[in-house]
Amino acid sequence: MPAPPPQDFVVTPDQLCVGLFVHLDLPWFSHPFSFNSFKIRTPEQIKTLRELGVRHFRYDPERSDTQPRSNTLQPVVAPPPPPPPADPATSASLASKRERIARLAERKRKVVEVEKAFVKAAGVMRNISKNLFARPKECLEEVGELVNQMVTAFLDQPEVALHVMGEHPGGEETYFHGLNTSILAMMLAKELGFERASSQALGVGALLHDIGLADIPDRVARPRHELTAPERHLRELHCDYGVRIGRQIGLPEPVLRIIAQHHELADGSGYPKGLKGEQIDPLARIVSLVNYYDNLCNPADLAKAMTPHEALSLMFAQRRAKFDARALQVMIRCLGVYPPGSVVRLSNDALALVSSVNPQRPLRPWVTVFDPQVPRDEAIMLDLDEEPDINITKALRPIHLPPEVYEYLSPRKRVTYYFDADARQGRTA
Repeated sequence: MPAPPPQDFVVTPDQLCVGLFVHLDLPWFSHPFSFNSFKIRTPEQIKTLRELGVRHFRYDPERSDTQPRSNTLQPVVAPPPPPPPADPATSASLASKRERIARLAERKRKVVEVEKAFVKAAGVMRNISKNLFARPKECLEEVGELVNQMVTAFLDQPEVALHVMGEHPGGEETYFHGLNTSILAMMLAKELGFERASSQALGVGALLHDIGLADIPDRVARPRHELTAPERHLRELHCDYGVRIGRQIGLPEPVLRIIAQHHELADGSGYPKGLKGEQIDPLARIVSLVNYYDNLCNPADLAKAMTPHEALSLMFAQRRAKFDARALQVMIRCLGVYPPGSVVRLSNDALALVSSVNPQRPLRPWVTVFDPQVPRDEAIMLDLDEEPDINITKALRPIHLPPEVYEYLSPRKRVTYYFDADARQGRTA
């Protein structure tokens, strides 16, 4: 027979003190705090808590830095709190909270729009994949239009946010890699100061860098098994095959160089020619970098997938000689230490999923917070740029999450990005 749940420790408002970890048994929208459970850090928070009109607060001794003001408390069951009275002293804070809820609703609406744009872009990629040989002119026009949207968004807007997308059924993962590569390449092009023409060629090359895989058997092109040496050699031919296909359909030389060199690495360990450093085309160096990152996050065998945090850490700590040093530095700065898709622990011990990042403020991303008191479809989304007291303390592997947290946050099996060019329009830099 399972043990009964432990009784709660409770304190009165007068016993609140800095360092106490408290739980608010109130709806999230009815108080001005970012979380229903948190550690008291300032006297101002104590003042606000006392103004809520709650007779008792639950607290967690193990997560507290101190004891309540009275040390004679015994565990008791907390009585249900009365409805919070309309207290003028908290009206300003609650008004601010309601404004924040309205912004959150707008944020969720924006995420839905970004998801729709992503699905549309994936559909364009699917059409291109199916009709590239039958209608090359029409397909290249679609590629150009899709890339032009990205170039305009990344180069013309002062700020662009990268979002991690949800899971999409229908087996379209094949097209997501090209999209991921092109979007991350556009992000770097903006930060590296590329001209528009170079960015356009970069985007087209990133979208089509793997077209040579069309001439490779699928079991080798997208293997679910460890490739043999002959199979690896066959797969490496997709760079040469891609250049041949690209010439047939009329791709320009800058794009052909990207296709030819997107697996070359700065230390000469890449293929097909083992080029080094400056021998590799500057645009191809960008695609090589982001292609490597995306392949670590989204391998054919998902059991080998790394988290975004792990992938960036590996590339910087152990393999940075393989990449253009400046481009790698810029990518880490733009994605942050915890890129979108990372599962993290916050400084208040809450668990969260990094849902989007603004490359201008990579250490202060948007996060979706696990809170069992809040329904999953109404999950709290926090902009850490507006939460100066809350930081990310560490990244976690999704496999280590408790089942209820994993189900709530739904970390993606495949980490797929899309962008929002006006996510922070009107905000002060």
